[in-house]
Amino acid sequence: MEGKILLGHGSGGKLSHELINQLFIKHFNNSILNSQTDSAILYIDKKNIAFTTDSFVVDPIFFPDGDIGKLSVCGTVNDLAVSGADPLFISVSFIIEEGFSLNDLEIIVKSMDREARKAGIKMVAGDTKVVDKSKCDKLFINTTGLGCLDEKNKSISTGTNVKIGDKIIINGSIGDHGMAILSARNEFNVKSDIKSDCACLNHLIKKTLQVSPNIKFMRDPTRGGVATVLCELVEQKNFGIEIDESAILVQEKVRGLCEILGFDPMYVANEGKVIMIVAQEDAEQIVDTLKKDKLGKNSVVIGEIVDDHHGKSWINTGIGGRRIIDMLAGEQLPRIC
Repeated sequence: MEGKILLGHGSGGKLSHELINQLFIKHFNNSILNSQTDSAILYIDKKNIAFTTDSFVVDPIFFPDGDIGKLSVCGTVNDLAVSGADPLFISVSFIIEEGFSLNDLEIIVKSMDREARKAGIKMVAGDTKVVDKSKCDKLFINTTGLGCLDEKNKSISTGTNVKIGDKIIINGSIGDHGMAILSARNEFNVKSDIKSDCACLNHLIKKTLQVSPNIKFMRDPTRGGVATVLCELVEQKNFGIEIDESAILVQEKVRGLCEILGFDPMYVANEGKVIMIVAQEDAEQIVDTLKKDKLGKNSVVIGEIVDDHHGKSWINTGIGGRRIIDMLAGEQLPRIC
């Protein structure tokens, strides 16, 4: 589409209707959304509902192997999937700065549609607001996601069934998304071919849930990275966590950029990774299942739950030492998602 977003596109009048019909309805086309009612009427035949909401303000909005649209869908789908739910529906709201390119908006909408179709979910409701130039930075997106949750998976999001001896698994390298975003920011003047790992993980996760009933906990390590997830899980618990640093995969180009800029990859955001805590006896089978999918080909056990240093996470370093994993203090990389 050619042209720019005008304040009139957020007025609720003719321009609003043209934008809805010629862009959003065109690309998010489905029978529920097409009815354009004030509330989407959804038919769900399971008792347990997973419900999440998120906002996306990433800067820049286009980055290596992704954009704010792809990120908004993947982030919402993954929040549902790591809770053990089957993602079904998403609503999306756009806050757009006056003067924003309609062509860029269509690229972002197409990206969202593409990811939603891959994930097998539907965009069923939405809203658009336009604000004066300089009152927001190009485009912000808010989403709400809804899915169904089997009774047997209800404890996954809280980790209440985690016990000593359980293994900790991750499905690949860490820090890719955060460093891809950072390298795309002009103020850092960094040349890099690092790509974001942004991806919907619901199909991958579903495969593992089908092969094992012993997945105790899942979380996607986005802001705050792997370290923050581990710290949150173990806090005030009667067990500890030990991680093997040598088992954690960090791409050399990611590690190099982290070293130059003073970041620890353990705290850098990911958007296509899931941390799983699983029963020891099922760990090998789950890793094998993950490795059969391209999003899990580098899956590995990185640690375990231990009856030691309760409430704390420790990492055994590659040089034979040990250090505690603390919660991230402050904002390491603002506007990373």
